[in-house]
Amino acid sequence: MNQMPFHRLKQSLQSAALAGTILSTSWLIPSLTAPAWAGLTESPKTVVDEVWQIVNENYVNPNFDQQQWEKTREDLLSRNYDSKQEAYRVIRKSLEQLNDPYTRFLDPQEYESLKDQTSGELSGVGLRLEINEKNQSLTVVEPIENSPAAKAGIKPGDEIVAINGKPTSLLSLEQASELIRGKSGTKVKLKLSRAGKGLFALTLTRAEIELPRVTYELQETDQTRVGYIKVKEFSSHAAEQMREAIVELKKKDAQAYVLDLRNNPGGLLYASIEMARMWLGQGAIVSTVDRSGGNKNFRANDTAITEKPLAVLVNGKSASASEILAGALKDNNRAVIVGSKTYGKGTVQSVNSLSDGSGIAVTVAQYYPPSGKNINHHGIQPDVATNLNRSETLRLSSNPELQGTEQDPQFMSAIQVLNQRLGKTGNETNTLTGKSQ
Repeated sequence: MNQMPFHRLKQSLQSAALAGTILSTSWLIPSLTAPAWAGLTESPKTVVDEVWQIVNENYVNPNFDQQQWEKTREDLLSRNYDSKQEAYRVIRKSLEQLNDPYTRFLDPQEYESLKDQTSGELSGVGLRLEINEKNQSLTVVEPIENSPAAKAGIKPGDEIVAINGKPTSLLSLEQASELIRGKSGTKVKLKLSRAGKGLFALTLTRAEIELPRVTYELQETDQTRVGYIKVKEFSSHAAEQMREAIVELKKKDAQAYVLDLRNNPGGLLYASIEMARMWLGQGAIVSTVDRSGGNKNFRANDTAITEKPLAVLVNGKSASASEILAGALKDNNRAVIVGSKTYGKGTVQSVNSLSDGSGIAVTVAQYYPPSGKNINHHGIQPDVATNLNRSETLRLSSNPELQGTEQDPQFMSAIQVLNQRLGKTGNETNTLTGKSQ
């Protein structure tokens, strides 16, 4: 069967997905020349066939049955679709045969959400919210630094009573967040309640806000000044935030560093490569292999910011881009890996925009750390295994502020390793005596 020709436009669109290392490609509407498909451009079949074409030309899997996929196209285009929603359901069903959870269809809302997530930016007022378990009120966890909410004086613990006059008592967290978000430059009216102050109203102007994906602080023990850096996700701003963290901690005379990649699901491929170059002077970082066997090799380029001892914390939820960074530092003997075995995802996805505003993420390559090992479904074993029991895991997940403190067994294991590398005796106590941000 002849394939419909596509006129493609490839551009840099930074997107990511849960537990994914992402590249990105944007596709135009297909150019349809065959008379048999004269009405296709005005029907949901357009998106159906765009999805089929993208998978057919780019999908990477040794078990991919291209002949069966050809038959799938015949079936998909023989149907009539009454709505986009019906076409979306059929697309998702057809992708199930690939048996690849990372190749998936995204409706327009999911696609926009994905772009917002991995751009590292959000158009809104900069509030982290939760539903208070005691009184079920919509409560401010914290305002993001330098955001409209922070500049307006909103504080942790403030309750949001109404958004643009709409009471929040019957709204879910997602519904409330959707009402607060909006186009940069537009306004949103909030009615809030604060203990000791009562009700008050604010009108905020939404703005583009850079989300912090890297946080850091200087941990001082009575032995060592340790720079603790936590990476939550590899978004488009994460590398520059990492650079700032290392530079600032270096100014504070950090003697060693702990890089926390626990529970980090991944993100942008190039963000992980940039970060690796901040720690590595020389050496291989990662190689990727596409469907045609094309091999791209990424290496350090003598731009390391520090050579101080480094420990990296990982666990079973450290995936993809996290594994690229951990693997590069481990295989080059730049860092000691502490914690438990990583997730084990060794594939790269491309996120493609479709003609109706929806999208599709497709597995387009496999990647390998400098050792050349296939980590897919295998993960990376730590150099120093420090497993948490169930109660410790629950305590740290429900109280994130305890991570990177003396109440965090994996962090304290990393401190012990760093002290050994610094030639400390290890006989003194490891009590944390102070923090700075």
